[in-house]
Amino acid sequence: MPLLPRRPVAALYVPARGLLEARVPWGRDRALDHVVERERHLVPFLLTKDALLTAAPPPHAVPLHALPSSIPFPFRPLRFLRLYGSAFALSDHPVAVSPTHRLSALHLDEAQAADATRADAADRLLRLLMLAPARALPLHLLARLRLDLGLPADFPRSLLPHYPDYFALSPDGRLLELVCYRKDLAVSDVQSYAQRTGGYKVGDPIAFQLSFPRGFELHKNVRKWLDEWQKLPYISPYEDGTHLGPRSDITEKRTVAVLHEALSLTIGKKMEKEVLVKLGEALRLPPGFRKVLAKHPGIFYLSHKLRTQTVVLREAYRRHMLVVKHPMMGIRYQYLHLMHMGKEEAGKSKGKERKTVRGEQMMGDEYGADEDNGEEEYDDEADEEDEGDDIEAGAASEDEDSDDEDTENTAEG
Repeated sequence: MPLLPRRPVAALYVPARGLLEARVPWGRDRALDHVVERERHLVPFLLTKDALLTAAPPPHAVPLHALPSSIPFPFRPLRFLRLYGSAFALSDHPVAVSPTHRLSALHLDEAQAADATRADAADRLLRLLMLAPARALPLHLLARLRLDLGLPADFPRSLLPHYPDYFALSPDGRLLELVCYRKDLAVSDVQSYAQRTGGYKVGDPIAFQLSFPRGFELHKNVRKWLDEWQKLPYISPYEDGTHLGPRSDITEKRTVAVLHEALSLTIGKKMEKEVLVKLGEALRLPPGFRKVLAKHPGIFYLSHKLRTQTVVLREAYRRHMLVVKHPMMGIRYQYLHLMHMGKEEAGKSKGKERKTVRGEQMMGDEYGADEDNGEEEYDDEADEEDEGDDIEAGAASEDEDSDDEDTENTAEG
């Protein structure tokens, strides 16, 4: 199918209204905080696993110093690997790491699940390119989105060649370009839900699903503005919105629609805010688009856990559980279980060592502390939780006062 031009939306009559001039409060949602916090260390864990089982040839033993420097270890790599002994086996002289049988078996299950869902992954990647006005996105940005999209580590080689009618690399290899625009896929998650619940036709107004944490209340004038904003026409993120005024409620509703759709295309229905901002810039969202994330807490939840900000799509969760779980998320949860097993084993080993040391100390022996025995890691985690609480306590005020006004909710009409 040839590449089609982006279809402009017919002129819309929208009452002249100024943008909301009010600050919307941030309210903590413990269930969604748990969604983010339970994935502590998951990214470096998966990247290390991929370095061992995807990049390295069998028998997959890699010298510690040869691990990719791009892996964001939260502390020294040796301590990290020892913490997850259920997944990583260490050898001495020289220090090298290899996958355990349990990790290798789970990696094989992941590869089989990826093969089974390859068409779905291609469709979601295609739809992401369809959101881009240039019908292309930087390959390095897609590599950063890889885990969010549930793509294999070597997706340029293992996925893209299977769909030459969908994707093409630019001559310099820096961009992934759209070859075929599929009109049947140009239906947003919001529109699909409206169709399933009945009575929706293209061009009808659609109200976003809203939910708030217990005890959260919007100011009366904010609630009134939101009710009117929900009644505005819904412009699909797959349609051209360049004809809309740069600062208007209808433009803001389309911006929310694009961000909503981008999150819907991820397997976990969430994304680090920093990455989502980079994606929004690549999708050429209007200036100030970052403000809408905090301005609409009933649609997006900003979690401040794990020393970062993560945007969670509220409607995708019932408390801390996904409403619809993608098969690749099922594998992801198995990795989390394997990580938990490793920490439990490390904790039991630490307890035995403590008992042994106490007994030997009573006999008059003195032993120095081994800085790599995992003791410091558990203290680090306690510190991280304390610092996370500090981040939560100050996040709202810090964001509002920041130079770039990432999460400020004031807009001038």
